Amino acid sequence: MNKPIIAQHSDRHPGHFKDMPDRLRSSANVPIPSLVALLEYLLDPFITILSLFVIVHAYQIPFEGPYVLLTVITFLVSCVIFEQSDICRSWLYGGLWSRGRSVLISWIFLGGILLFLGYATKSSDEFSRRVVFTWLLVTPPLILLGNALARVLVSRFFQLKKNTRSVVIVAVNGASRRLADVINGNPRLGMSLKGYFDDRAANRLANMGDGQLLGSLNDLVSYTASNKVDVIYIALPMVQQQRIMNLLHNLRDTTASVYFVPDISFFDLIQARMGEISGIPVVSVCETPFHGINSIFKRLFDMVFSSVVLILLSPVMLLLAVGVKLGSPGPVLFLQRRYGLDGEEILIYKFRTMTVCEDGAKVDQATRHDKRITPFGAFLRRTSLDELPQFINVLQGRMSVVGPRPHAVAHNEMYRKLISGYMLRHKVKPGITGWAQVNGLRGETQNLEKMQSRIDHDLDYLRHWSIDMDIKIIFKTVLLVLKDHNAY
Repeated sequence: MNKPIIAQHSDRHPGHFKDMPDRLRSSANVPIPSLVALLEYLLDPFITILSLFVIVHAYQIPFEGPYVLLTVITFLVSCVIFEQSDICRSWLYGGLWSRGRSVLISWIFLGGILLFLGYATKSSDEFSRRVVFTWLLVTPPLILLGNALARVLVSRFFQLKKNTRSVVIVAVNGASRRLADVINGNPRLGMSLKGYFDDRAANRLANMGDGQLLGSLNDLVSYTASNKVDVIYIALPMVQQQRIMNLLHNLRDTTASVYFVPDISFFDLIQARMGEISGIPVVSVCETPFHGINSIFKRLFDMVFSSVVLILLSPVMLLLAVGVKLGSPGPVLFLQRRYGLDGEEILIYKFRTMTVCEDGAKVDQATRHDKRITPFGAFLRRTSLDELPQFINVLQGRMSVVGPRPHAVAHNEMYRKLISGYMLRHKVKPGITGWAQVNGLRGETQNLEKMQSRIDHDLDYLRHWSIDMDIKIIFKTVLLVLKDHNAY
């Protein structure tokens, strides 16, 4: 008999974790036919370069030289961007809105990278403006259309009985129920869930979903052999290592593929994913969302956004600097030590709004009607214009446009002792605005409960970060500043 295939989750397909974003939870790491896997990886890059090829010929321009090089570069870069942004998986599982949003955001990044390369190499003049503009405009709709057609074809493919694989799950718990929901809710996976194996009686297993109890763990091997089970998911808790080892040993007498679904939902997970180091599986329980190409996306976004703001608002910042200087004696900029990425101290810049520049072991937060706030400083704080110099921090790489708001070092040292997980917010760079601030937690934290709520929102940002989440926070921040008359 062939040995079972003991598979593991890859870094590309996160496992079934409690705090996983919905856009990833639906794309469970279940095996799909190799042809479909290849299609989902290459479809969007192929549509991208095919669109370029057709447009170049439509304008009757020879497809040679720079266009050939552009095609190669585009294909390589798009493979990375589309794969990391989950576009390739969204046409299998997502709705129209999620697909359109992913395509648009990734296309903006791809276009930005290509335009930057053209500018940096001074080769942009070698391309027709009409070709480039048309290509940038029509390719996203073509990708969506290609996704829709692929979805129909894959659905037809899986409607054939020979492409449906029989699946059973070992253990009934949170992880196995989430897996069952994904299998039952996605017929394109080509899987048919037969039921569960668990040593507990059926009447003791609540919320078993659509599945049924097929027997105890001792019945698994005989059922697998007699019913031609194709895939077995073992969802036993990690603490039951010996039972798992016994199961794997007994399953060697079958040809079923075996997958281990670790139930680690009892951890406070941040960016949970699974990967490997030279073949050794590792589980990420707490990690920054900005790993791999995500760090490039985030940094590129910060550099472009902060540069645009500083260029466009430099005259305004000059006038504000004059206003600060004339409004009260003291420096124009307020410099304060705060904690940045990985808890390293950074120096942040703000327009001075008070008569004092506190940065010692004790820092008093600004309060309503605070006598230390200057008249011009009150205007700056109410409109958040005092934050503008922090875009220099963003350009320097010390901060990000969006992220957990940095606190004074004195406040950090106090709250890290009072709030569990406080320092986890420093897994990313601090931001000028953040998820907590657009959810009513801007300004003074009068009590420990309010600071706890702010930290909860910061950690929620780490768990669910995406580029479109950053864009959403920026828009909400602008609206908040325009209508928030209670800021001080």
